[in-house]
Amino acid sequence: MSIEAVVFDLDGVIIDSEEVWEEVRRGYVAEHGRAFLPDTQDRMMGMSTAEWSAHLADEVGVPLPAARVAADVLDRMARRYEQSLPLIPGAVETVRALGERYRLALASSSARVLIDKVLETAGLTAEFEVTLSTEEVPRGKPAPDVYLTAVRALGLTPEVCAAIEDSSNGLRSAGAAGLAVIAVPHGVYPPAEDALAQASLVVDSVTRVTPEAVAALR
Repeated sequence: MSIEAVVFDLDGVIIDSEEVWEEVRRGYVAEHGRAFLPDTQDRMMGMSTAEWSAHLADEVGVPLPAARVAADVLDRMARRYEQSLPLIPGAVETVRALGERYRLALASSSARVLIDKVLETAGLTAEFEVTLSTEEVPRGKPAPDVYLTAVRALGLTPEVCAAIEDSSNGLRSAGAAGLAVIAVPHGVYPPAEDALAQASLVVDSVTRVTPEAVAALR
C-alpha cells in the first residue's frame, strides 16, 4: 500500500500564523478587560471558529456573543494578512513539488474566508483538489472529522493518505483519522509528547517533506 494523497494543515505548516493569532486574540480579549486562562492558547490551537470563539466568550469572559467575537477576530486576521502574509519559507515550493506526485487536500482550523485568502495570495488555490475548514465539519481538531471528510472528498481511504501537521491537536486529529502523520513542530509552540508520538516522521522544516520522504511512510 502506497501513499496517494497528502493533506496539509495551513497554520504552522504553510503560513507561520500562530503568533499572529495569539497576538490578535490576546489583544482583543484585553480590550474587553479580560485575560487568557493559563491553558487558553494551547486549547485554541486546532479549535474550529465556533469552538474558540465560544471559549473566549463563555470561559475567558469576553462580554459579547461568540458569533460577534468570531466576526471581530476574523476581520482583524484578514486585515493582518492583507498587510503581510506570513508564508513559511519553502512552503509554497513544497506544496507544488508534492503536487507533482500526489493528490493534495488541505484540512485547516482556519475559517473559510482566511483559507481562501491565503491560498489566493500565495498562488496555491489550484494546487488543492479539496480544501476544508473545521467550520464545515461537526468537530474541530483534535477530533478526526476534518481529516476523515477530506479523505472521503478525495474518494480515498486514510491508509493511503499522509497528513502534515505542527500542533498537538492537529497531530492528534490526523492520527485519530488513521493517516500517516508527518510532524513539523513549531519552534514557539512545540507539540506535546503524546501528540508527537502520532507521527511516523518528524522533520525540522516543511522543506524536508519531499516526495521521497512521503513515499517512505508506507
